[in-house]
Amino acid sequence: MHQWSGSGSPGFFGNLFQTVPWFILLVFLIIVGTFAYALIRAVLSWMKNNASPPVSVNAVAVTKRAEVYGGSMNSRARTDYYVTFELNHGERLELKVPDKSFGLIVEGDQGQLSYQGTRFKGFERSFSGARSYR
Repeated sequence: MHQWSGSGSPGFFGNLFQTVPWFILLVFLIIVGTFAYALIRAVLSWMKNNASPPVSVNAVAVTKRAEVYGGSMNSRARTDYYVTFELNHGERLELKVPDKSFGLIVEGDQGQLSYQGTRFKGFERSFSGARSYR
């Protein structure tokens, strides 16, 4: 235990030097915890997708969207692409798709959707008849 000279409490700087190491430890634990949570979540999603059976169903591409993130300071902007498909029984499913597939799919396209869990595997358009736009 440290002996303080003088009377009373150790003062502002004495408390500051006792508090700062705990604050740094707390910030470090929050950062490590955030990374651990993200990693565990990604691994669980990957395992769930691998355990899911591959599915191939008739579907209609009903909407598309792009999500842009990053691009501040010296970092590049990145874009994730999503397509919402309507399955035969009316259920809708939004899947993240590669940029090349995103460019080939048009809203209203009908075809065979292949996916596994939340993982997009492919979409083959059927060319029978005209497209029905909504």
